[in-house]
Amino acid sequence: MDTALDILDPLVFDKAYAYFVPARSVQPNATAHGALGLGRFSSDFAAASGSHGSAWARDNILRQCISIMIITQIGATSLYWIFSALSYYFIFDRRLEYHPRFLKNQVRQEIVSSMKAVPWINVLTLPFFLAEVRGYSLLYTDVDEYGWAWMGISTVLFMIWNDFLIYWIHRLEHHPSVYKYIHKPHHKWIVPTPWAALAFHPVDGWVQSLPYHVFVFVCPVQKYLYMVLFVLVQIWTILIHDGDMITGHWLEKYINSPAHHTLHHIYFTVNYGQYFTWADSYFKSHRPPQPDLDPLHDALRVMREKGLVDEKGQPIPGAKEKDKKKDQ
Repeated sequence: MDTALDILDPLVFDKAYAYFVPARSVQPNATAHGALGLGRFSSDFAAASGSHGSAWARDNILRQCISIMIITQIGATSLYWIFSALSYYFIFDRRLEYHPRFLKNQVRQEIVSSMKAVPWINVLTLPFFLAEVRGYSLLYTDVDEYGWAWMGISTVLFMIWNDFLIYWIHRLEHHPSVYKYIHKPHHKWIVPTPWAALAFHPVDGWVQSLPYHVFVFVCPVQKYLYMVLFVLVQIWTILIHDGDMITGHWLEKYINSPAHHTLHHIYFTVNYGQYFTWADSYFKSHRPPQPDLDPLHDALRVMREKGLVDEKGQPIPGAKEKDKKKDQ
């Protein structure tokens, strides 16, 4: 987060805070400067504040809190809308919307749920970001401080740390004493779309993100690398909700793919992992994707009953438009 402030303070926030919270002007002493000095104002106070014209310096804690909330809200929302839209329109198989367990107006519900959750998740996450910008984390700037090899090692450690902790956080959220209060809202989407990526109860979204935030307080990470990793995590969360059931690839033994996460939403107690399958395999919760488990089969059955596709699953020209008019 301090990386974002390093960029945005001189470009945006210095000017914004100078406008909304201007430094108090100091009127010169009339006896020292004479009558002509009464109309002049000193900039000494602003310069001393280090805030480029604002009464709030860059290290003012209230200013930092407001700036962080603005950045996280705009950043999280932008990533969600951009990558969810790309995944939904270019990867997600829209035929899944005919699945018998796909809810009416589900996409709209997923978006509304996500937009309600994001601000609260940002509020809960604020203390971690604030601690980062105030220098309490192990984030560092100069690559030479730890060397290029450590950049690679810290990336691997980041992924292993997150994968293991999120596995257990996620699995514990499925315990009956917790599930109905926190995690159940996300499982409302039996056949999710990419728009469901942030459709959490805010506490659920926050708890599952804790490993990312805690990591930089226990392990040194170069701050620009951390920003890239953090953004990629958000994108990955969207992509694993694209409903894609590609099977038969050798990577599916190791990567917790969208197919694995689709099965998690359908069967609830399998495939808790974030990036990899090793924890699910070791702790006996792995369910490998199989062609016969693809929810598209049930969706195509419904489409055949409606006369939208033929027996081979190919669309029948004009049938979809007729079905839309019928629903209206």
